[in-house]
Amino acid sequence: MMTPITIRPATLIDIPTLELFEQGVISAERPVADNLRSGDITYYDLAALITSDECQLLVAETSSKLIASGYIKVKPSPAHHKYTNHGYIGFIYVEPEFRGQGISQQVIKALFDWAKQQGITEVLLDVYNDNAPAIKAYEKLGFKKSLVQMRVEV
Repeated sequence: MMTPITIRPATLIDIPTLELFEQGVISAERPVADNLRSGDITYYDLAALITSDECQLLVAETSSKLIASGYIKVKPSPAHHKYTNHGYIGFIYVEPEFRGQGISQQVIKALFDWAKQQGITEVLLDVYNDNAPAIKAYEKLGFKKSLVQMRVEV
């Protein structure tokens, strides 16, 4: 039987582990993101995500070990959109040995709960088109493909 999983807001003390998770996200995306700079890169200002009132960064832990992360940030929607603000989800990461157990869905549902408390009714996220497992997981939560971003080097 698996040890219970707790989902809680991240704290500044969690940053060293979250930095490892961030590198896990980057490593997973490098094969499908040919526009990433080589060498050491980061995506997130983790301290800002943790301390912002406009953001909720959650971690999942079991037996005092962090195993997953995800954040939602309140962002203004374009003037022509139906909603004034929306939630933007990012930094969804689950340690490899815990994948396939629905942990990312638990984290995202907790992010949805926080968004609702903020009066947010629309949530967006970006996912690489070639990341079929992530797309499938997001679709299980009700996400639908929307705008397709395309790129070319000239």
